[in-house]
Amino acid sequence: MSSSAGPSLPHRAVSSIRAGDRSSTQALPSTPHTPPRTIVPSAFGSPSTLRADEDVVILELGSRRMRLGFAGDATPKRIVSFGPEQQRRAGDFRAWDATYQADWRKRASGKPWGTDYELWQLDMRGQDLALVGDKLERELRDAFTKYLLIDSRSRKFTLVLPPALPIPLISCVLDTIFNRFQPPSISILSSPVMTVMAAGTRSGLVIDIGWHETTVTAVYEFREVHSWRTVRAGKLLVEETYEFLSNVIRGRPGTARTERTEDKLEDSAVSFEECEEFAIRMLWCKRATNEPAPDRTEGLPTLHEQDETETVHPAEDRSPMAITLNSCNPPKTVEIPFAELAEPCEAVFLEPYLSPCCFDDHELPLHLLVYRALLQLPLDVRAVCMSRILFTGGCSNIIGLKGRILDEVSLLAKERGWDSVRGKAVDQYKKNPKLRRNGGGSRQSSNEPVPVSAPVSAQVPTPVLGEKSTAEGAETAPPLNPAHAPPESDHVEDMIKRDRDQKPMLQGKLRVLDSLGAWCGASMATQLKIPALATVEREIWLQQGINGASRPSEVDVRTQQRQSMGAGGLIRGQVSQTNNNWTLGVWGAI
Repeated sequence: MSSSAGPSLPHRAVSSIRAGDRSSTQALPSTPHTPPRTIVPSAFGSPSTLRADEDVVILELGSRRMRLGFAGDATPKRIVSFGPEQQRRAGDFRAWDATYQADWRKRASGKPWGTDYELWQLDMRGQDLALVGDKLERELRDAFTKYLLIDSRSRKFTLVLPPALPIPLISCVLDTIFNRFQPPSISILSSPVMTVMAAGTRSGLVIDIGWHETTVTAVYEFREVHSWRTVRAGKLLVEETYEFLSNVIRGRPGTARTERTEDKLEDSAVSFEECEEFAIRMLWCKRATNEPAPDRTEGLPTLHEQDETETVHPAEDRSPMAITLNSCNPPKTVEIPFAELAEPCEAVFLEPYLSPCCFDDHELPLHLLVYRALLQLPLDVRAVCMSRILFTGGCSNIIGLKGRILDEVSLLAKERGWDSVRGKAVDQYKKNPKLRRNGGGSRQSSNEPVPVSAPVSAQVPTPVLGEKSTAEGAETAPPLNPAHAPPESDHVEDMIKRDRDQKPMLQGKLRVLDSLGAWCGASMATQLKIPALATVEREIWLQQGINGASRPSEVDVRTQQRQSMGAGGLIRGQVSQTNNNWTLGVWGAI
């Protein structure tokens, strides 16, 4: 603006702004001082105040270990292994005593072997749930103070739990977190679904080789279809390792089966810690021995030249392995052939020397359980899941176990096929030639194409002038089967696939994928704001407790809408969470 627009205002000095009245500053001069600065807490506060509303604590609970961290992180901040050392009082320094290592037999007396190393047991009879809550609280407070480095401000929790966890254990965990840490809400996610998500797929067959049991869960489009279980897991492997080492110490063959005596512990026995470390570091699994034989040719087989320095097959390697056992009294060094180190794993997980009819439904070998799980699935779900097999759990890291299970399942599928009806009568019915006639109502269905006669107009073409009739040649033409005819090509679909460069989805072949684990999948799902299977509010929990959860029969199906991972599903999930009718999801149906 020009100066002719009006009289210009005098420039205000900085001193008048700071002091307030201009006349008072001229009459009473004051010494210069630093004005008070206004600090904005949101911009210059501590990092904990910055992320207080954003951080969601991800907690994955198992019977042996606990993983804890923030949503959006690639790995957990803290992994806790439960044991008797975590139960010491403050100022208890007996662990540094030389005679304390030999006192493990007294601590194990009166309890099942390895109970002190578990957070909970699946058998709820006689279990102290208050002690479970105290152990969980102690480990959470220690992780918050030393590893997560956050204050006691309430934050949202996300629990990753197995789908078959008993309701009393869920109630104990929720009570401990709500009453001791005051989170506004707790979201519950299923560990098999999160394992599938961490693998980058939407469907899969999750084989969780845990501590108490092994579960095989089929997940289709982020939904659990069915779950199967067996007791052949890590606990049974450690007990078998104890018997194996006890036989070696006494000079007997390690593969000899003896009667298990849990209450009788001898001086030459091995501690639980050493048995578990031996099972993790030394045991391995053989490959399948009953592989299909190669094609035989006439004459003598060709002899290929081999280098004498070539390594021997691991199953035939009898070189002794010197192992020092420090927990037995006195400490001993034993020598075990390398091939025998595969016997405990094979006896626990596969049991190749017994017929399948000898097992109950809860103690099936792993390969037979996986095959039956795939056999009981619907056809479209089986085709997708068998190409996305995921192994998880502590015992899945044993060398050779994944390949052995996959080989055994492929051999079972090749021998028996995917027909659930089996038996001698079925085999005789299929091999009887009288029941495989082409006509009549007793035609036996098979994999061979059924011949269908073509129409007369198609068989006998119209004769053309100057040519002979080809009726005789048409009768000798092979019959056509419309079911096996290739479908007509759709030009529009071909153009769309060519433009998008789409690849066909792999189905119908056995394949193993790697997964980052259930915790990483839950971290990703929480960071993406995906609605959980069940969300429990603190106020409602304190009022109603576990009895306030609605049963599946009490939920109105008409008001429930299908939730997806898009924006619409997210909005519907947030609206449904405001309703007072809350459920425990799949955990409330047990």
